[in-house]
Formats: sequence, C-alpha cells, structure tokens
Amino acid sequence: MGKVYLDYNASAPVDPRVAEVVYATLTQGIGNASSSHAYGRSQAALVETAREQVAGLLGASPGGVLFTSGATEANNLALCGVVEAAAPERRRLLISAVEHASVKKAADRLASRAQAKLDLIPVHPSGSVNLEALEEMLDDDVLAVSVMAANSETGVLNPLPEISERAHSVGALFHCDATQHVGRLRFDVSEAGADLVSLSSHKICGPGGMGALVGSRAALRKLSPVIHGGGQERGLRSGSLNVAGAAGFGAASEIAEAEREVESARVAALRDRLTDKLTQRLEGVTQNGDVSNRLPNTANIRFAGADAEAVAANLDPVAVSLGSACSSGSPEPSAVLMAMGLDEQASYESLRFSLGRFTTPEDVELAVKMTVKAVQFVREMT
Repeated sequence: MGKVYLDYNASAPVDPRVAEVVYATLTQGIGNASSSHAYGRSQAALVETAREQVAGLLGASPGGVLFTSGATEANNLALCGVVEAAAPERRRLLISAVEHASVKKAADRLASRAQAKLDLIPVHPSGSVNLEALEEMLDDDVLAVSVMAANSETGVLNPLPEISERAHSVGALFHCDATQHVGRLRFDVSEAGADLVSLSSHKICGPGGMGALVGSRAALRKLSPVIHGGGQERGLRSGSLNVAGAAGFGAASEIAEAEREVESARVAALRDRLTDKLTQRLEGVTQNGDVSNRLPNTANIRFAGADAEAVAANLDPVAVSLGSACSSGSPEPSAVLMAMGLDEQASYESLRFSLGRFTTPEDVELAVKMTVKAVQFVREMT
C-alpha cells in the first residue's frame, strides 16, 4: 500500500525540476553573491534571475523582492520592522483573528513589550474577515493592517482589495501573508492593494528555508531591519544569500505560475471527489468554512463523534493535518475554527485535507477508504 500525502498546506514535496536547479547551483558555482569578483557576480546574477521569477508570481517589481528564510521571517520583518520604524504615537496594529502563528505571535510580542497596541479583527462564521468590524476599528492611530490572503486551515479567501481600501483610507500599511494563495490562485499585488506580501518557497514545491517579503519602494522605506549585519537585501535582511535556495525558489515560482490554471482545476476536482465520497459514505460529515470561496486544494472537514487526533493516528499511510503545521502539536483547539464560532468539540473533530501537484486519483480513493475506516473505528471506540 503506497503512501498518500495530503498535507500540502504544511509543506509541498520538492518538484524534481526544482531539485535539478538547486543541485546545479550547488555544484556548478562558487562564491558569495555579495563579492565583487567574477565568482560573486555570477552568483549574484543567479539571485537576480530568481528575484525576477518570484516577482512574476505576484505581478510585482523584482526590486521589491527581499529574500528571507521563509514566510515566518517575512511576517516578522513586516510587523516588527514597521513598528520599530514608526513614530511612537502611531503604533497600533490590526490583524485578523485567524492569522498564522508567525503573524499572531510577532504581534503579541510587540504588544507585550508595549511597542505596539494590538486589536484582532473578527471573522464571519464563513472564515473571512468582517469588513464592517474592520471599518469600525480603523482610526488615525492604526499603523498597519495584516490579513492573510487565504487561511492555511480552511482555505477560505479574504477580500483583499476591500481590506486594502479601508486600511489606506486612514494611511495605514496593508500587509498580506499570501503564503497559501500564491501558485494556487492568481495573485496580483497591485490588484490586491497590498504594500507588503509574505510568501514561502516550500508551499509551491520549492526548497524549504526560503521565502520572501515583497513590497513597494514606499513600504520598504518604512521598515527597520530585524536582522543586523552586512546590509544585504536593501539593508533590511543581513546575511549571505542562500543562492541555491533562491534559484530553487525562482524555478518553483516560474513553474507554479505557468501551470497554475490547469493544475488548480485538476486539484479542485480531486478535492471535490474526496469530500463528496466522504459525505456519501459517512454520517455526520460537514465542511468548515465557505466552500464557495476557498483554495482549490483545501478541505477542512468535521467528523462528528470522532476525535480528529485519533482519526489521524489511524489513517496510516495517509498523511493529513489537525490544522496549521505551526500549531498542530498544541493540545488546544484550533484558534481559527474557534474564531469562526465553532465550539471546542467541533474543533477537536476537524481535520484538514490539502492536496497538491503530485496528488493522483488513486491517492484520493485510498484516502477515502482509509478515512472511512478510521472514522468508523474511532466512533465505535468512543
């Protein structure tokens, strides 16, 4: 029985085409991209090509792409960087109640140190941000609004242009964690109205340990670095560049953008086959979040009367998730589902299935079979 990986929202397998680029970069080049000699210039050229490829995924300017170790660092740079550079009288942050831990905990830390004031924007039961509540919370003291493009647990999408318009109406920056969105659905930074965008390589079949913060010139000028040293990446992210990682990230971006429409349609059909068959074969199955407004690869499903952790433990060889990979080790109920109005029991009975580039129809059939078996077993045991 083969292994079935349905946890793409945690990390996607590296595409072999990307691995070839990384290997070639590691074995055919030498030198620090910041060095002025020929070796260094050759490495720097690879980085600039990667910058163009990543920018192309967002419709952004290559000059606005700052490479980081991942979206977590990019989120920290966006929030901590903008607060540190801000005037004392304007340090209020608004983030959605369903943000990734790297946004929530960075903002919590700033608030706990009295470096910023923090307010959470509530969401509708559907999972998307409540625009009316956001509008009431906005004032001239708001420095930045941070709302993710697509939620990692439910896949639910947010109305980015409307959020941007409201944030900009009071002169606030709009930061968007687009980690789950890019490469799966079209994302254009200008249409979204985002001043700063975070993304990560390993969500789009690129190498781990690579990400980017992408911003306009005006927005980047409003940041202070959180990592200090040699002043790489426009002085905002010091450290010798991971050239092979950047090249792999660039290749992954180019592939994701080229294949996005066809691949998203294929994966959405597989996701729907999965949810339809589970609903047909099991009682008490409901999907969390707005199923008409979500990523094509994601389904967050509640199996009433079956503890999700126990179901996942009995799903081998199928890999799924209890929620965000950065919080799934916690015994607490999902903060995302709770913010949407689900109670603790419903949260503890919910699993996330996230499909991707290498998911096959056979994978879906086996996942359905094993999930039905696991849910029935857990229900009988309880």
